[in-house]
Amino acid sequence: MRMPSVPGGRWRALVVLPLFAAVVALLWWRGPDWSIVGAAFTAVHWQWVVAAIGLNLLSVVARAIAWDTVIRQAMAPPVPRFPLVFSAFSVGLFGNAVLPGRIGELARVAVLTRKLPERRGAWATLVGTVVAHRTFDVFPVAGLIVWVLLTAKIPHWAIASLVVIVVVGFGLLTFTIASARSHHRSTFDELGRIRGLVARIRTGLGVMHAPLHAGVAIFFQCLGWLCQLLAVYTAMRAFGIHEELPAAGLVLLLMNVATIFPLWPGNIGLLQAAVALPLVQYGVNYADGFAFGIGLQAIEASVGIGVGLIFLAREGISYAFLKEMPADGGDERSRPRGAAAPSSAASTTRSTRSTRRAGGTPTRSGPST
Repeated sequence: MRMPSVPGGRWRALVVLPLFAAVVALLWWRGPDWSIVGAAFTAVHWQWVVAAIGLNLLSVVARAIAWDTVIRQAMAPPVPRFPLVFSAFSVGLFGNAVLPGRIGELARVAVLTRKLPERRGAWATLVGTVVAHRTFDVFPVAGLIVWVLLTAKIPHWAIASLVVIVVVGFGLLTFTIASARSHHRSTFDELGRIRGLVARIRTGLGVMHAPLHAGVAIFFQCLGWLCQLLAVYTAMRAFGIHEELPAAGLVLLLMNVATIFPLWPGNIGLLQAAVALPLVQYGVNYADGFAFGIGLQAIEASVGIGVGLIFLAREGISYAFLKEMPADGGDERSRPRGAAAPSSAASTTRSTRSTRRAGGTPTRSGPST
């Protein structure tokens, strides 16, 4: 079974492309002073850029450790080693950076599944681990929101969206805890096709019932967010914005709000506006803030795309694979019971039809006499 190309296909393009064109037109017509934006890049302090890239890389490592902890609680031994988990996580970052719809979350699952050909149902279990891993973002995000509300100059229009994020986040956390199950509780083969799939996904949430390991995963997820916060702070220094750490926290929050639903890669344009608008309250010129938003996204993309490309080549995966991934990672054992592989007769029929359409003479395949 194969997943369709980037979610939404042609219908998505019909909606997203006009919206993207409208955003580009609006930025050009009512956007920043582009001469000031260009001038901001001539005064960049590159040593701070290098520091921001390094902090972003540390953030990736910390969050990969968090996911590795979740996987170890979801799967019975042997589990994937951390280098493989880090490789898959990096490929996922690349997918999220260059494709819309957060396809990278499925890309990291597909990379690991390809390395577990003997583990039946690994794809569904790993999907559950991704849900658990992303759910743990609730803790650092909630803490960051409270800190920003108490210390930063937060725009009134942003307060409602942050409250909604907290409510939805804790709702998701409650749901995942209630849905989690341990990997040893029952035999999946005793369940039907749909129930078995759901059970495996729930098994991926198993860390929710392991408080110690959940705490470890949350710690590294918080550490990853802290590194991102410091990366935003150093990037501000690179662009000559000398505001305090709470301003960097506000920028980090709002840029993540702007990319929750990536309609196009990186939500370019929307993200820069989300970064520049709150900085206006700190006396930062909108054009300078917009330039900083461009630079900040470039810094983060340099890590996601750069590291992702390295591991994409290491895993022997093409860009086309990310756009159209096998739903089970190519694992035949992941196929539900009773779902047979295409028969040779069906393959022969398709081949014959293709030959006829091409104007050739079909060759009969059968026993020789």
